[in-house]
Amino acid sequence: MPCYAFDGVVPVVDPTAFVHETASLIGDVIVGPGCYIGPFASLRGDFGRILVGEGSNVQDSCVIHAFPGADAVLEPNSHIGHAAVLHGCRIGSYAMVGIGATVLDGAEIGADSLVGAGAVVTAGAVIPPSSKVLGAPARVVGPLDDEALAWKRNGVHVYQELARRSRAGLRPTAPLAEPEPDRRRVSWPVGTAIPLHTRRAGATG
Repeated sequence: MPCYAFDGVVPVVDPTAFVHETASLIGDVIVGPGCYIGPFASLRGDFGRILVGEGSNVQDSCVIHAFPGADAVLEPNSHIGHAAVLHGCRIGSYAMVGIGATVLDGAEIGADSLVGAGAVVTAGAVIPPSSKVLGAPARVVGPLDDEALAWKRNGVHVYQELARRSRAGLRPTAPLAEPEPDRRRVSWPVGTAIPLHTRRAGATG
């Protein structure tokens, strides 16, 4: 992985974490046990400290940064969706930040909350635990129900398994010129992770 010391401060990655070789870690970054850091994620600890708590995932093309003297903190089991931007904020345990969402300086996302895709959580906002947050600027639209909480927690555990499997078996390879006959799929059990709207439709259909 591209990993850079800045001002004599070297990133820390727990041996049980998986950090993709295209992710970039700079300076004061601490990645805890069992974490997953996806392709092209940028964790820039050249101003403030970045703490990625145990079991968290930071998916493809995410950006995490902070102002000088400030921290960006992902508490254990945080779930950060593709291309999200976190700047000097705190994400509670089992909170999910959706695809393309932005969480700005001093904002606090309560444990088990869901920040919807594309939302912009403004600086200093405090989101209560187990809340559903939508819009730009983001607003709390209500609590999460038990099904949504369970679905969201399952996603964290799926990414913890992905970290383990990636450490064990992700390898560079040359592409094939064409698909093989009877090409197999990657080996995840059916039902490992299902979009919430599909799950709800199945329950009510």
